[in-house]
Amino acid sequence: MNKVITTSIVTLILATASMAAVNSAACAACHGQNFEKHALGKSKIVSGLSHSEIAIALKGYKAGTFGGPMKAVMKGQVGKYSDADLDAFAQTIGK
Repeated sequence: MNKVITTSIVTLILATASMAAVNSAACAACHGQNFEKHALGKSKIVSGLSHSEIAIALKGYKAGTFGGPMKAVMKGQVGKYSDADLDAFAQTIGK
């Protein structure tokens, strides 16, 4: 029982650290505080996307394999984060 609790606490701490790694304030500047805006009038509304769609997009921007007119801007925004950071962050937004 103690091992399960300890493992759960460690997992929670690591997930929280990963979520904190992504600077969501930088995202809010274009996408809105609740990801409710079309960033610069060009993007999809992120809050309407699934967690999986968001993770795929973020990792695609990082790899340079995803995106339209804002591809270069987004690559610069997400390039410094690990895929695990981006996965964890995607779980905090969308549906």
